[in-house]
Amino acid sequence: MTERTILVVGGSAGIGLEIARDLIAGGDRVILTSRSAETAARVAADLGPAATGLAVDVSEPEQIVAALADVPAIDGLVLGAIERDANTIRDYSIERARRLITLKLIGYTEVIHALLDRLQPSNETGIVLFGGRAKDAPYPGSTTVSTINGGIEGLMNTLALELAPIRVNALHPGIVGDSPFWAGKPAAVLEGYQSRTPGGELATMTDIVDAVRFLLFNRGVSAHSLNVDRGWRIT
Repeated sequence: MTERTILVVGGSAGIGLEIARDLIAGGDRVILTSRSAETAARVAADLGPAATGLAVDVSEPEQIVAALADVPAIDGLVLGAIERDANTIRDYSIERARRLITLKLIGYTEVIHALLDRLQPSNETGIVLFGGRAKDAPYPGSTTVSTINGGIEGLMNTLALELAPIRVNALHPGIVGDSPFWAGKPAAVLEGYQSRTPGGELATMTDIVDAVRFLLFNRGVSAHSLNVDRGWRIT
């Protein structure tokens, strides 16, 4: 048993939930968040006594300090809260763009700021920021998403410098074929993406969880952006 405590922001569903489940299986305690207190409590109860649920909405950064007030000292932080949005330049929505930019670039930063007194100042402590491959693999409507995920790299670099010896890394998933978002897509859609990877397979949630664990716990890795996409961009 490691007896580490890891906070997983966005850990109540999808890939975040798989991360929380894996950490608990490895002997860690997990604090997972959802925008809904009810959802956070229910998911934590399902995961067992090593999990605690907490309501935090990172798209409302002014509320983050109060929401995290009861978090104890932690040994690691995964910032995986995301939202998806198609926002083309021809039909640009300022409101939707502002929400996503606030959620990731301001919300992520404010979570770390709020927890500075509880993040152990050691290279044993890791922070993982979730970006995405849209930063350099854009698609129609990805203007905001691509911009934000590119910004995650800049955020990672400055935080890794300011917070050292705490390590800060970024994870950029490609299409995760068995994730809740993608698993329900028509087979033809997924096959089109699969055909563009060298091995003919899409990344899985297990791939993402393994990558998070590496970035979170490997003491020799900081200020590193890791793409997990089964080599999609080389074809």
